[in-house]
Amino acid sequence: MGVSTSNHSNLTRGYAIALVSAAILSTTGIIIRYLTQTYQIPPLVLACWRDGFVALTLLPVFGLLRPLLLRVERQNLLHVALHGLVVAVFNALWTLSVALNGAAIATVLVYCSTAFTALLGWWLLKERLDRVKLLAIAFCLAGCVLVSGALDTTAWRTNLVGILTGVLSGLGYAGYSLMGRSASQRGLNPWTTLFYSFGIAAMFLLLFNLLPGGFLPGAAAHPADLFWLGNALAGWGMLFLLAAGPTVAGFGLYNVSLSHLPSSVANLILTVEPVFTAVIAYFLLGEYLNGEQIGGGLMILAGVVFLRVYEGWWTSQTLSTPQRNIEAAPTE
Repeated sequence: MGVSTSNHSNLTRGYAIALVSAAILSTTGIIIRYLTQTYQIPPLVLACWRDGFVALTLLPVFGLLRPLLLRVERQNLLHVALHGLVVAVFNALWTLSVALNGAAIATVLVYCSTAFTALLGWWLLKERLDRVKLLAIAFCLAGCVLVSGALDTTAWRTNLVGILTGVLSGLGYAGYSLMGRSASQRGLNPWTTLFYSFGIAAMFLLLFNLLPGGFLPGAAAHPADLFWLGNALAGWGMLFLLAAGPTVAGFGLYNVSLSHLPSSVANLILTVEPVFTAVIAYFLLGEYLNGEQIGGGLMILAGVVFLRVYEGWWTSQTLSTPQRNIEAAPTE
């Protein structure tokens, strides 16, 4: 009974943390879109500073309050470095996708990650993948399309590079989820993982921006472009807010949720992010929520609730089966 209660408690805690993470992360696309439109900052330059500010925000906090969080065992160094590379690629693709496609379409495309994460988690981490989870994925993906207004064909009038970038950002998000789950299984603290993965990602993004001739789309054409914002204090303030606020809190809590949930489940819960984005836009920007968007939000919430109920039932059935077998065993 104690084990069953503990597992249900972990599930509930994991779902709650992932939902809070989604609410916080829902502001990132809006801030990124604002920065790229207002200041025309190259997306990879933005991503580099964002990841660097994340590490700079966490370093003094850990150094003063929790120095043990700065320690990584030698056998985990390669894993942390690879995690940083995955974060660099994901953040570069996501930021570029928002700049090319707009926040709505970029959000739809990045949540291709739900399918990628479920399939890769099943293949690489041996996570369970059944018809119920596939049905929940389908519900949430359909809801994302409706909430973001992607059925409007005019929203899809973009170039091949934009669409490809968006889909690849979904693959990058899946990679981030899988690396986070793997780090949890290795016993790495989720906040330690966040600090080192984003710090190393900033170094990789710096290298991407320093490649000669603006080789990568959205990168700095010249080294001086790394300081694109110049003396625009408001721009620097928004960039720091993006890193220290929704990025640290959002991805930090998402990493924590991965210590309680399979990567496919945690990533699927985050598909409620477009719902939160739509609600925030309604209250702050006065954007109207039409029936299609409300219906899409309800589909996403229904998919997540359905998955939560099913996961709880499946866990209780799995844990009670050995007990039933013991009770049914013949005694001498």
